[in-house]
Amino acid sequence: MHRLVPRPADSFRILFVCTGNVCRSPIAERLTRHELDARLDARAAGRILVESAGTWGHEGAPMEAHAATVLDEYGVDSGNFAGRELLDQHVVLADLVLTATLDHRAQVISMGHAAGLRTFTLKEFTRLVRLVDPATLPAVGQGAEVAERGRALVRAAAALRGRRPADPTADEVDDPYGAPIGMFRNCGEEIFDALDPVVTALTGVPGPRPQDMGQGRF
Repeated sequence: MHRLVPRPADSFRILFVCTGNVCRSPIAERLTRHELDARLDARAAGRILVESAGTWGHEGAPMEAHAATVLDEYGVDSGNFAGRELLDQHVVLADLVLTATLDHRAQVISMGHAAGLRTFTLKEFTRLVRLVDPATLPAVGQGAEVAERGRALVRAAAALRGRRPADPTADEVDDPYGAPIGMFRNCGEEIFDALDPVVTALTGVPGPRPQDMGQGRF
């Protein structure tokens, strides 16, 4: 499931990072994959690769049962997952790295590989993406445009990075590891809300309106 392959020039690779790679980053990975497949045709969706890893990754471990339950409740596949420890190769291949916390972001950037301009916390990236004018991004067709759009979005977000929230922790997603299912549901909702603008910006296709939302969608 997680075997790394060489990155084609016309693809765009997203890497989600948390601590153990069994709670937050698997939820983000699987939900993103689900929404990309729902909003794009198969050819375009296939050009966006989505992965996850952990700074203290539980190598080979399944995702936490409560994390799987949250995904199942949203109609998202939670099966056949194996945790990974974050490696240099993961960072080298990623076009966009989205982390759960500022500490995770710092750890990724400290690995080098010119990661600073393409590494954000998830909620930081969401905040910056909301400031990007979609009209300035390449349109998405059936070819490589989705990869071009993704890279343009990352550049635009990086250029806006000086705009910081009053509370830096507002850009973080807390770890629900070991908590009751209710905390996992809250964490899942927080991740879902942060991902929707990101997927919309990447695809050019908005998610469902609030009144249309139900199980299986944002």
